[in-house]
Amino acid sequence: MRTHTSSVQAHVMQEQGAPLAVVAPGRVYRNEATDASHDFMFTQMEGLLIDQQVSMAQLLATARAFLQKIFNTQQLNIRVRPGYFPFVEPGVEIDASCPFCTSGCSICKKTGWIELLGAGLVHPNVLSKSGIDPTRYSGFAFGFGIERIAMIKYGINDIRLFHSNNTTFLDQF
Repeated sequence: MRTHTSSVQAHVMQEQGAPLAVVAPGRVYRNEATDASHDFMFTQMEGLLIDQQVSMAQLLATARAFLQKIFNTQQLNIRVRPGYFPFVEPGVEIDASCPFCTSGCSICKKTGWIELLGAGLVHPNVLSKSGIDPTRYSGFAFGFGIERIAMIKYGINDIRLFHSNNTTFLDQF
């Protein structure tokens, strides 16, 4: 039972080298308390781009374009803040304003924001250990939970509903 799908990215870097672009979907499991926006199991999607002169600006433009397309809007209220993820430096968290409230609720933990993407520039040591020359190539990686994206897109106020076997809920889709 894996906690993330980053191992897929590592295998692709070692086997394919650079340049590359890949997405890695998979079921992941976390040992954490469940609440309206966290569950012990979810579907994760990670993306990785390795090429020459990849920058944070490209990562942020890709993330914005992806989220605008998913939510079918050009007017997307997002924020970017520093975040720690073991294989990227710098790491960022990309949040969207909470669609369920205006002043804070249990879903956004009373902040008005919901984290959508964890992301960052691939650390040069990761590239090097994968057999990719970090003086020639750079890259970015991002990851998100598909259920959390679906929550926001379809106005679902509790992530636990996805695994509840509630046929009334499931029949909507």
